[in-house]
Amino acid sequence: MRTAFVTGGSRGIGRATALALAAAGNRVAFCYAHDEDAAKETRAAIEETGADALALRVDVGQRAQIDTAFDEIESSWGPVELLVNNAGITQDGLVARMSDEAWDDVIRVNLTSAFATIRRAAGRMMRARFGRIVNVSSVGGHIGGPGQANYAAAKAGLLGLTRSVAKELAPRSVTCNVVAPGPIVTTMTEGMPDDWQARVGEMVPLGRFGTADEVGAVIAFLCSDQAGFVTGALVPVDGGLGMGH
Repeated sequence: MRTAFVTGGSRGIGRATALALAAAGNRVAFCYAHDEDAAKETRAAIEETGADALALRVDVGQRAQIDTAFDEIESSWGPVELLVNNAGITQDGLVARMSDEAWDDVIRVNLTSAFATIRRAAGRMMRARFGRIVNVSSVGGHIGGPGQANYAAAKAGLLGLTRSVAKELAPRSVTCNVVAPGPIVTTMTEGMPDDWQARVGEMVPLGRFGTADEVGAVIAFLCSDQAGFVTGALVPVDGGLGMGH
């Protein structure tokens, strides 16, 4: 049994990942920003698998709060061995009109927080000569998207962060990989107009949106003992949308 920490774990891909890790026999801590009801549902779902669960309200854009979360996990269960950086936000807008705040907020939450959690976890992982780190990027990080300069830049940055960390930590048997989901069924996408959903679905070679469970399963594999020889990899879960990038 290992200790996992999933950021942005109260719903969507984060929840699916937390449940997949729990089903694999791990104890799972996750953090959430605002949605307390969703966090309670996720915690209950984890516990239904028989795994221990810990829900933490954390603004991952604040490094002090990240440190506090790690302190709580470590005091309850010991060092974080499986780290999944899934937390993310969007503040879309055309680049000519994008505010400094919109740029800074998205970079801080989507990219800088991953640096902060990795830095916090890396020392103990290196001493233990074991660790799994997975950063959740997006197909948008390598194909871009109008109105998403901040989001795409942050998600692209995760690849450089991942591969640098992978090379640094490989001598201590710590792996670091990045997963890049494409269009995924979420409460947000389900609320979009039917014509938008149809148009995006047609862009995907497999002809449909993916599910959060499909992404969570890939992340759980990368966190497993069986994935010990996979590091520095970009793993797309996008129905073929980003192939060739």
